Amino acid sequence: MIRLALRVRREDAEVALAELLELAPSGVEERELPGGLVEYAIYGPPGEVPALPDLRAAAGGALVEVVTEEIPDDWHERWKAFHRPVTVTPGARGGPGLRVRPPWEAPTGDPGLEELVIDPGQAFGTGAHDTTRLCLELLLELEPGGACVDVGCGSGVLAIAAARLGWAPVLGLDHEAESVAATEANAAENAVAVRARRYDLLFDGPPPGAPTVLANLLRPLLLQLAEQGFEDGTVPRALIASGLLAHEADEVAAAFAARLGLREAARRGGGEWAALLLVS
Repeated sequence: MIRLALRVRREDAEVALAELLELAPSGVEERELPGGLVEYAIYGPPGEVPALPDLRAAAGGALVEVVTEEIPDDWHERWKAFHRPVTVTPGARGGPGLRVRPPWEAPTGDPGLEELVIDPGQAFGTGAHDTTRLCLELLLELEPGGACVDVGCGSGVLAIAAARLGWAPVLGLDHEAESVAATEANAAENAVAVRARRYDLLFDGPPPGAPTVLANLLRPLLLQLAEQGFEDGTVPRALIASGLLAHEADEVAAAFAARLGLREAARRGGGEWAALLLVS
């Protein structure tokens, strides 16, 4: 088995990932590296992984280096061991906490936790990354209810959590067809009602608005969202913004304040990342 990894600059990661998924539609492994780099890895037998020239072309100017290595044939089991359950404790509001687990991990049976089953092999977002976990922490601080839109839904973790906690209707938006399919499949697995559809923030205009908006995106896309706002001039009562490096949080908070009048109600940090709760 071959593991082929591309390393790109973090600021270019969103664009590079979109291009890579054209070559590897079943998804890639994502890992944060020191020095402001993100690594995307593809696995496959020799001769079946995408060709190096194609990968280099897809990554474009974001490419820093390409690394290939042979890995043991039991890599599937090693990969499973890498994805562990993530527990998010209840916020100050009270109510249940959340436990996000892959399908091969057993439930705990803890009545104080809402369990979400997310297949990390389908798309991006298992709850383990700091940006997703911080969003979940802030979501637990809100009173559930009303419509919710998840912009950039990935595997559907945030949308599914919102539906499980009591928001309805819940809509997931993502520019990748694989993410839309993963969100729908994971929602079905968790027996919650989540609609998902394709949407491109850069080309499709303002997204649908809702009283609660979740946006786990990179800084450029969050600034784009702040600039163009939402359909019909809707201003969310609460917007959770994540995908930010800690030093980018002030800029993004100021952009949403200037354009939509949202004020910062809470900020959470983890590792190099930050998440904001913005309210009207």
